[in-house]
Parts: sequence; C-alpha cells; structure tokens
Amino acid sequence: MLRSILMGLVAGQRAMTPLAALAAAARRGDLPEGAPARDLLAHPVVALGAAALAAAEMAGDKLPSAPDRIILPGLVGRSVTAAFAGAVLAPPERRAAAAAFAATAAVGASYIGFRLRVRAMRRFGQTSTGLVEDAIVLGSGLAIARRRG
Repeated sequence: MLRSILMGLVAGQRAMTPLAALAAAARRGDLPEGAPARDLLAHPVVALGAAALAAAEMAGDKLPSAPDRIILPGLVGRSVTAAFAGAVLAPPERRAAAAAFAATAAVGASYIGFRLRVRAMRRFGQTSTGLVEDAIVLGSGLAIARRRG
C-alpha cells in the first residue's frame, strides 16, 4: 500500500501525472495481472492521451493565470486520480483502503506542495520552480509505477 500512498503524494502536485505514469507502466507490462483498467491503460491511444494531459498540465502550471492547486475543483481532480492510481497499485484485497489513503495523501500533499511552491516562487520565480517540481513529480511517478511488488 506504500506505493499507493506515494502515488497520492504525486497526485497532490500534478493530477494527471499518476495516470501517465500508470499508462507507461502498463505499456511496459509492469502492472500486475488483474490490476484495474490495466489493459485500457496499456492501449496506445489511452497512454498517449494520458501523457498529453500530463504534459499540458505541466505546461499550464507555468502560466501566470494558472489556478492554485488547492481550489476545490483541483483538489477533487487530484483526489480522483490519486484514488484510481492507489487502487491500481494495490493488491485486490486492499484496493478500497489504498484508494482512500492515496486520495487523502493527495489532498494533504496539495496543501504542503502549494505552500512550498509559493515560498520558492518568491525567490526563484514561477517557471523555474515549476520545472524543478515537474522533474521531481514525473520522475517519482514513473519510479513508483514501475516498481513491481
């Protein structure tokens, strides 16, 4: 269940990254047999779409008009993708609990990440802090989804 919680932390920063990371893992065959939506995530169109959504979210984050990640629609989206990712990464008998823990982690991480990013932006600006955050989030998401367990 640790992977589910960790993916929830990723979703707290970027809502679409968990879906893109899961799709990449599904394409490589890294998701276990019987994982929810495994075959759907592995479909080339779905995988490409998830990657495009994640890239668009990352690009949009650098815009001055980007909404805060802690507005209600953002929190709902992060919770949903975190719950889904948490369920995909968990053993069948723990999927419901993993989804709940991942969604909770996403909400908490959204607030913490928001506060840290606001602080960093004062010193380094929106674009550079966003690029660093993107690298950390994408790398973490891919590593979490890739690890078999």
